[in-house]
This record gives sequence, structure tokens and C-alpha cells, in this order.
Amino acid sequence: MNYLVGAFKPPCNVFISFADGRNRKQVVIEPIHGKKVEHNGVKIELLGQIELYFDRGNFYDFTSLVRELDIPGELYERKTYPFEFSSVEMPYESYNGVNVRLRYILKVTISRNYVSNIVEYQDFVVRNYTPPPSINNSIKMEVGIEDCLHIEFEYSKSKYHLKDVIIGKIYFLLVRIKLKNMELEIRRRESTGSGPNTYVETETLAKFELMDGSPVRGESIPIRLFLSPYELTPTYRNINNKFSVKYYLNLVLVDEEDRRYFKQQEITIYRLLES
Repeated sequence: MNYLVGAFKPPCNVFISFADGRNRKQVVIEPIHGKKVEHNGVKIELLGQIELYFDRGNFYDFTSLVRELDIPGELYERKTYPFEFSSVEMPYESYNGVNVRLRYILKVTISRNYVSNIVEYQDFVVRNYTPPPSINNSIKMEVGIEDCLHIEFEYSKSKYHLKDVIIGKIYFLLVRIKLKNMELEIRRRESTGSGPNTYVETETLAKFELMDGSPVRGESIPIRLFLSPYELTPTYRNINNKFSVKYYLNLVLVDEEDRRYFKQQEITIYRLLES
């Protein structure tokens, strides 16, 4: 039985290396001792794929490039193939979410006659960096219950990098109900699919208590929330018509009867290009 299993093992090992000391990328094919590899050519592909988990098995390619590494022939010993994808566009950052995955793959294929091809995969991560936005307006909004509560809140800007700090202030202009606490949440909303096949997942990534006790009219509460401790990603907007990831600041007020009042505001998250 062991001989039977061994007969179906590939006659070589394939390694994909991203860099050596001279910053080159390469594929190494190493025939197993005593075996030769007959092939109809060797190629490497760079693929950018979106996989929706409710549609498993179907991959949507948004990037696809091929480089031929070798012409048909035979391999008796270890051979190294340098490769480069210098002109490829990788417009989206890698993402692994609740219902969707965006990934980049290097795929090496050794084509063979009469027997199955030898295929090796290697995932890699893409990060896209953005300079600070030229326009970054502040956010000013109001929360109110007629004749009972009137609050104004302000955030210093609407776009934040992953290591940024949310700075703002809340003003109590009218307080006729007894509030017992107030907190600020960071929420991530992932939308996948379209039409009737749209799936939405909302996660609360952070809860930050702003106030404990009842405020009085004229009081102001400062906000200072550091983003670096939380596992955030950049905002993704309608990526290839397959998914979006958006972030929200959610202000929550709770009165003494445990009634909850919400005010939500979308913000943009980006990965800062450091100088």
C-alpha cells in the first residue's frame, strides 16, 4: 500500500521565494532523488482574487498575469527560475473578513502529458499606502429629543489613518432627562453580494466610555480615542462590485431607565504613507 501511495506523489518539490540577498524573486524546482521531471512547460501566474464565502468554490479574478518560465523538456536536477511582475497593478489591499476574502496568489504550473499537472500556490499580502488627504473636513452633528435633550458633538476630522487619534467634544445644550452613561463605539460594517443576495455583518470593534453620571446643561465632554490598539483595515468601497467595508463612530447614550439613544457617523480609514 505504501508503494501505491508513493507512486502518486509528484516527482519534484516546488518552492516560491520572494527575495534573496539581491532582492530577486524566484521559483525553484527540485526533482526528488533518482527521478526526472518530463514537462510541457513551466509557467507562473499572479492572481488577484475575491472569494465570497456564501459562494465557495467560485473565485472572481480582478488581476491575472502569466510569465512563461521554461519550454518543454526534462529536469534531472535542481533548477532556479527568476521572475518579475514589474508592471502588474494591485489596486486593492488584501482583506480577510467575515464573509469575504481578497487575496493575491502566485501559482506555478508544471504542465505534463498523461498525468496531472504539478501546481504550487503561494499567498502574499498587499498593503496600499495613501498620503494624507488634502481635504479632511470636521464632523458636526446634533442629537435631540424634543424638549428633553439637545446635544451637539464635533469630531476634528472625518478621515483617519490606522494609527490616528479621534479627537472631539460633546456639548450638552439641554438636559431634561437623567443620563447615566455615554460611550463611543467603533463599528465595522462589511457588505457582500448585491440585490437580494446582499449579506451585511456589523462588528463592534471598540467601546470607549465618555461619561459616567448625569451631565448638566452647558457641560462639555472631551473625546480622545487612540485607534492603534484596534484591528482596523482601510475602508473598502464597492471593490469590484463584490463587497464594501465601512467604519462608523456610534455615540450611545443610556438613561436611568436603560433606554438607549444612538447617533452614527461614517468615517474613512486609510493606511498612511509615512514620509
